[in-house]
Amino acid sequence: MLTSQPRGSRGYDWIVVLLSFWLVAGMVLDGWAHNHIPELESFFSPWHAVFYSGFLAFAGFIAGTLLRNHAKGYPWRCAMPPAYELSVLGVLIFIAGGTGDLIWHEIFGVETGVEALLSPTHLMLALGGSLMVSGPFRVGWRQPSDQYHPMLKWVEWLPVLLSLTFLLSIWTFMTQFGHPLVDTWAAAAIRPRTQHVPMLRQSLGITSILLQAGLLMGLVLLATFRWILPLGSLTLVLTLNAILMSFMHDQYRFIPAAAAAGLVADLLLRWLRPSIVRPGPFRLFAFAVPAIYYTFYFVVIMVTQGLDWSVHLWTGAIALAGAVGVLLSYLLIPPVPYTPRSVVSEQLALSHDGELR
Repeated sequence: MLTSQPRGSRGYDWIVVLLSFWLVAGMVLDGWAHNHIPELESFFSPWHAVFYSGFLAFAGFIAGTLLRNHAKGYPWRCAMPPAYELSVLGVLIFIAGGTGDLIWHEIFGVETGVEALLSPTHLMLALGGSLMVSGPFRVGWRQPSDQYHPMLKWVEWLPVLLSLTFLLSIWTFMTQFGHPLVDTWAAAAIRPRTQHVPMLRQSLGITSILLQAGLLMGLVLLATFRWILPLGSLTLVLTLNAILMSFMHDQYRFIPAAAAAGLVADLLLRWLRPSIVRPGPFRLFAFAVPAIYYTFYFVVIMVTQGLDWSVHLWTGAIALAGAVGVLLSYLLIPPVPYTPRSVVSEQLALSHDGELR
């Protein structure tokens, strides 16, 4: 039995790019239909057909690769070209998300408006899609830096850049409620109507959670990356920050919740021991801290006032806050293999060459 992995090719990357375009174009078409045809409720629509046929084509291509290489003697864990293992996982997550979505609808009903972007099962679909379309980007990441030199032809770069574009587009699609190209709030002609106020409140509320999760985890992860913090450090930081911010509009009820979140974060810090040599625990910590913080936040609102948001919204907001932390963790500990020294040296050399010219 073969123990290495089958080699990838530029042609294989291009096929994945084309299938990714099919999938993402279907997603955007479906989003357009829901934004322009409010009465659209049926699952069986031409836009859904484009989206799900794109997924089936992508999944079929990945499954065909897996089965063909396994038949050649590669074990299942080595049957995909390098960097495409996560695309298999993405297909499985997408299937699980689609199956879970049917169950979710039966329990909690069908999402509308912003809810459709935030429900946990739809976020699972987005996660699966992200792992699927980012295959060529991961291929480029794993290559030595001289394989993707800036002076190479655009045709060499396009699979990597298009994969990056599709990945970005999935994320911006799922957060379109806070995107300035979707809603131009700065324009003079914008006058929200009464029926738009609930959606505006939802969009602003979720956007505020994502923004503050980014600010919080940017600093917490930086400190965690640099030092071994003493027990109680995060409790202190989160509690004092809550005291200062709750003073603005007399929201003192959130102080105990922030303190509890800080205490759990401190315990996770001791238990997981996240560090540069333990990237898995580091990413789990990055997800857990904002997710726990906003779980306590919503619990306080439920207990003190009652929650106006649907289960789709508040559970999705918690998941997205955690996702922000995970994404920031990749800035501090990038995926391996990665050779920052060679990349920095290359950039310095290019800069020096430009100055000489």
